[in-house]
Amino acid sequence: MNAQNNAENHENRVRRLRMRSWRRGIKEMDMILGPFSDKGFKDMSEADIDLYDQLLWENDQDLYQWFSNQIARPAKYSDLIAHIMQQHRQD
Repeated sequence: MNAQNNAENHENRVRRLRMRSWRRGIKEMDMILGPFSDKGFKDMSEADIDLYDQLLWENDQDLYQWFSNQIARPAKYSDLIAHIMQQHRQD
């Protein structure tokens, strides 16, 4: 089996990320990340999607505090979180 066979195709990856976005540990994060994942990926580069995938591995309590500005966001996620929150406010 080569690396190409093991690689997740884009469509499956998007489905996985959507599921993980809607099935968080706390409802508040479901309500922020779920709608974003429903429409946010079409305008994202593969590098941005990689970063979003990394973000989903973070603890929900930390995510909620970053999104609600209770504590400082890690620099690597700052722009992504700002983008997600901008879309969330427009909904």
